[in-house]
Amino acid sequence: MDRIRMARQSAAASVVLPCAAVLIWPSSVWLVVLFLLWTMAAAGFWIKTERNEQEKRLARTVHMLQTASIKTLNHHRHDWMNDLQVLFGYIRMNKLDKTVEYVEKIRVRMTEESQIAKLGVPSLISYIQSFRTLTNAMQLQVKMDEDIHLNELPNEGRDFAETLMSLINAYRFQVKTGYGDPATLTLKLSKEEGTLVVTFQYEGELTSEQQLTDKIKQQLEGASLHAVKFDNPQRNMVLKTERRA
Repeated sequence: MDRIRMARQSAAASVVLPCAAVLIWPSSVWLVVLFLLWTMAAAGFWIKTERNEQEKRLARTVHMLQTASIKTLNHHRHDWMNDLQVLFGYIRMNKLDKTVEYVEKIRVRMTEESQIAKLGVPSLISYIQSFRTLTNAMQLQVKMDEDIHLNELPNEGRDFAETLMSLINAYRFQVKTGYGDPATLTLKLSKEEGTLVVTFQYEGELTSEQQLTDKIKQQLEGASLHAVKFDNPQRNMVLKTERRA
């Protein structure tokens, strides 16, 4: 990539020589023609290499998305296989009460996943659904009221979603690993008098509480969310949208 960039810069810099020649001998027709042809060749080389670089970047992005999708599907498949094995075990042991209880647990989880899928911002939906492929050190639990559609917010909820993902990442990058069970971050979305309330609850060890607090403050600067409860953001934080949802 650096060699291609240097080649483009060299091609652009090479135009200086014929340009200087034209300035020195402006009456020379063949120098003007040479300058024009040289400039066109350099511009064509620049455009071609830039296009090739963009195609490679696009191919890498597509590959990353495909890999993330496969990992997410594998995680869901693994969960469903575990659920089937547990249900099969209860049925074989004729434990109907446990079977009904576990089916209800699956139903609740499916309802939660359905609500997440209806949030209305694809980037946030994909991020939440594939979160387990990003880290094993922290579990993300999402609880939300029904009929929350973030795409009804300004800018179709994209700014809100970016802030939300940045805040989740702030916790994720401060998790202290190697201390037993993984940390848990619970994200709650609810409506209150027409505004959207966001609650973060964190359980686990942190590498630096002060760094986490500073990062959270940085992410909230200029955001559409403002703090309602911010006494101990490392453990519990409540935010609220400035506009009606």
